[in-house]
Amino acid sequence: MTDIFIRNEREQQLVDYAKKLASEIGKTSAYYDKTGEFPFEHFKILQDAGYLKLTIPKKYGGDEISLYEMLLVQEQLAKGDASTALGVGWNLLTFLNVRETKSWPESVFAELCRKTVEEGSLLNIINTERGKGNLSRGATPGTIAKKVPGGYIISGEKSYASLAPILKQFMTIAYLEDEGITAEFLITVNDRVEIKETWDYLGMRATGSHDIIFHDVFVPEEALLYRQKPNETNRFLAHGRVYSLEIPAVYLGIAGAARDYAYEFAKNTYSHSLGNTINHAAHVQQNAGEIEVLYHSSRRILYSLAAQVEYEPEKRDLLANEVNIAKYLICNNAIEIVSKAMKIVGGRSLSKTNPLERLFRDVQCGSYNPPLDDVVISQLSKAVLFDVKQEVFQL
Repeated sequence: MTDIFIRNEREQQLVDYAKKLASEIGKTSAYYDKTGEFPFEHFKILQDAGYLKLTIPKKYGGDEISLYEMLLVQEQLAKGDASTALGVGWNLLTFLNVRETKSWPESVFAELCRKTVEEGSLLNIINTERGKGNLSRGATPGTIAKKVPGGYIISGEKSYASLAPILKQFMTIAYLEDEGITAEFLITVNDRVEIKETWDYLGMRATGSHDIIFHDVFVPEEALLYRQKPNETNRFLAHGRVYSLEIPAVYLGIAGAARDYAYEFAKNTYSHSLGNTINHAAHVQQNAGEIEVLYHSSRRILYSLAAQVEYEPEKRDLLANEVNIAKYLICNNAIEIVSKAMKIVGGRSLSKTNPLERLFRDVQCGSYNPPLDDVVISQLSKAVLFDVKQEVFQL
């Protein structure tokens, strides 16, 4: 079936490329889901195929793909293994974001690009904290940076740090105590950066989203990448930052995998009571039709937004509500799609040996990636009832 959201030969090649990689990592996705181990071999496959450098500028050896193209490949990769897709997505998103905002010192950015292109090094922005208030709603980070001769001492703890087992360097948000502002720092992993293995969750079990503890970590002055100005929105917060569409793209990929599996099952499973394959059953056709409404409307929302950013870049900072609505709708639709796919397959979809059981657990996690549903609804209601401006939400 022709994919109407593939607009040209280059995008078709990217989708075919991502499908091939999805097939490769899909061979061991069930193993990593079962064990909760970090899938280092998946990232070696992606590194060897050049996937890690897709959003890096061409001048630094990358492919410089667009947001639209990133969504296409991420949706396909998630069909093979959602944990791997979500993890590598933070790397792609970070490079795309910094490539376009140009907010880091160019020399630092160039070196990070080189490490990814030549060494397969990954990046992520580590921001979330436990028990410190919601940073996405204005709380001050509990991670503290103190000025010392030659640099800064950073102490504190971060949680849900996806890719933690494989990261050699990453960015973190800390409160710059002496100046009373929030700042971004580049952390190089050493023996004072502790990875606390806390990730043992229902779904997305192979993202390696452990806690990271900073035991008075020294960083040089050049590790301070960016000082956030008073009342300024951090660019890694989804204030019209359409880069965060990468998140629903992954969950849409999960839904697509469930959809594909259910349809193949229905076409190839014989029912003696029907005297035919179960795709002739009324309840199967009803669920399939409802899946199609949810699936195609979700893809329309996702790619229409991405196309608008491409064709009207001057409006990207006006799209906060649309981005958050897209996340809300697509992630909730994805949950519904997987549920309906399970109804087509029946009770065997609950077996741990059935792919739908894993897809069902993985897709639930979309509701817990920010912005959460209640935050989106609250923002929208305040915008129309009290003329409140678009709020800021953590990615």
